Amino acid sequence: MIEVHEANGVDVIIEDAFLLPHRKDYYFFAFIEQGSSRHWIDFTSYTVKPGHFYFTVPQQIHLKEESTPVKGYIAGFTEEFLLLEENRMLRQLPVIQNHAGAHEIVLSAEDIIYVEDVMRKMAIEYKIGGTWQNQMLASWLRVLIIYLSRIYTEQFGESKITQNHWLLKNFQELIGDNHTQLHDVSAYANLLHLTPGYLNDVVKQQSGKTAISHIHNRLVVEAKRRLLHTDLSVKQIADELGFEDAAYFNRFFKRLTNSTPMAFRQQIREMYS
Repeated sequence: MIEVHEANGVDVIIEDAFLLPHRKDYYFFAFIEQGSSRHWIDFTSYTVKPGHFYFTVPQQIHLKEESTPVKGYIAGFTEEFLLLEENRMLRQLPVIQNHAGAHEIVLSAEDIIYVEDVMRKMAIEYKIGGTWQNQMLASWLRVLIIYLSRIYTEQFGESKITQNHWLLKNFQELIGDNHTQLHDVSAYANLLHLTPGYLNDVVKQQSGKTAISHIHNRLVVEAKRRLLHTDLSVKQIADELGFEDAAYFNRFFKRLTNSTPMAFRQQIREMYS
């Protein structure tokens, strides 16, 4: 459930496949000490910088533009790690919830020393192993997530999601699993054994957005990902996302983005290049 590696600043440790658009099915952490390269996460480009920490959640699309060596540490951990009883509180922490939609944290000199120490110990433990290896890795990872959440809060503000906001989180997870089949609030309310009105009221209170907005936003994100990273036609994308009619999908996309799917594809690919 946890994997950690050290990048030595000389060898390139990424595979060629990472130079193509790809999804990671795990949480990804990267602490950069030296080196620089351009990296895309969904529709945002980052120039990787020393003294910065980068993080993503599962299913986001990554693209590294060139294979260059960096010095630092990378770590990955799965959703299963967060589902363990002793780790459930971690799911509520800001760097995991990521209410600001951020992927980059700027570290102070003191933060760099602390994060480097923790991740170095994790990398050594992962490489050498020994008695209670999994427990050691899990313990250090808990410390790292909590420490990064403190910095996240300082840089991006207090998270709006607390332990009492389980319904919003469950709703968002259901959207992630079912957005290609279910497009209406009542379907998700049925899965949660709630009335549509109650679900909408709670979601709006906790997030400031209606329940249908969450569903539509996820569909738009997935459509944008396909428009950018594939050569699928608009009709094929509409089919994959569960729209019976390509014309309706066009209207839906334009209403939410002020752009047609093809216009968005042209614009984002020009930015990408």
